[in-house]
Amino acid sequence: MKFSEFSLHEDLLKGIESSGYVDCTPVQEQVLQNSLEGRDLYVQSQTGTGKTAAYLVSIVQELLSRAEVAGKKALIMVPTRELAVQVQEEAEKLVQHTSLRCASFFGGVGYDKQIAALKRGVDILIGTPGRVIDLHEGNQMKLDDVVFLVIDEADRMFDMGFYPDLRTLLKFLPAAEKRQTMLFSATLNSYVKNLAWEYTRNPAEITIDAEHITVDEIDQMLLHVSSDEKMKLLLGIIRRDAPESLIIFCNTKRSCEVVSKRLVLNGVESQFLIGDLPQKIRQQIMDDFKAGKVKCLVATDVAARGIDVNDLAMVINYDIPNEAENYVHRIGRTARAGKSGKAYTFCSEQDVYSLPPIERYVGKSIPSSVADPALFVEDKSAGTYIRTDNYHEEYHDRSEFGRRRAAEYERSHG
Repeated sequence: MKFSEFSLHEDLLKGIESSGYVDCTPVQEQVLQNSLEGRDLYVQSQTGTGKTAAYLVSIVQELLSRAEVAGKKALIMVPTRELAVQVQEEAEKLVQHTSLRCASFFGGVGYDKQIAALKRGVDILIGTPGRVIDLHEGNQMKLDDVVFLVIDEADRMFDMGFYPDLRTLLKFLPAAEKRQTMLFSATLNSYVKNLAWEYTRNPAEITIDAEHITVDEIDQMLLHVSSDEKMKLLLGIIRRDAPESLIIFCNTKRSCEVVSKRLVLNGVESQFLIGDLPQKIRQQIMDDFKAGKVKCLVATDVAARGIDVNDLAMVINYDIPNEAENYVHRIGRTARAGKSGKAYTFCSEQDVYSLPPIERYVGKSIPSSVADPALFVEDKSAGTYIRTDNYHEEYHDRSEFGRRRAAEYERSHG
């Protein structure tokens, strides 16, 4: 089904066309069919299925066309600041021919720009729970006129410990019967189900099966390799395949930094993306990666949530993910918008216990072989101690509210 087949506002259709959207993905079609009737939604959909555009198109359409919500707001809650920025970028493309304004609100940066945006007026608020609560409790952000609520990547919210914050936040909003609520989650767990049951009204349940992405469109290979030879194998694959773009996933922040710095010592240009990096640096790295200035990125699952690259050539799981669904999140990045991709997974003696849950989750055995020693490349960083850095964000706020919050941060962090 095409977007033009829905009775959408002409200014929104211009934004859709400018964004390059023509045909709806399955989740976009089902979300629009249900949400434009005003129903609450509970959507199980993987990353990369087009869900962000699905709820944004719905929200923009309602704000533009329904007289009773004129001047009201939409609130989109996301788990990470990178994802907040990504959603804002997509929203701005869709509203560029309208008078609607959108802005993102997240921690790790100063308050000045965010408070200035609120004073100018924001129709679509996109934020992480902690900063939104902070701004609301500081009387900087009004939430009593929110008529649309989206909770995106709800399962990630719970994994990252945001469940108490979400419950606090929902108390600030109008009652469920006075707003439309859309809940999106890649997986079903008890927390997500409880949230849907408690804070939505008879939601339409939509399930988009994304396993075909994993099974059919990605060339997967599991390589058995000892943990002390992973770097040699990684260097060999990069040299042999010379991917135009590559994300390497590690399970810990320290591993990301170490792997990236070892690649550099071996002559491979690389950047790492972890939650401890200051926001400006993180954003610059992501912008450079999207623009092709950086071809190799080493990241954790959480830090990579905001990366939306349509032409990613390869994913390498340097560590097997601890959670089965994260395997789909990771390798699914190479199959965005119907494109094919390649994914290698390194399985060492420490990883074997994480493999069966993944194969049960994707419903098949992942093709595997023992890594060919002929593929190994000498690791010039072997024996070198890799020092990891400490990072601290400087705020430099000028507003009274920002200076007060910065002072509180300094006191609490010594």
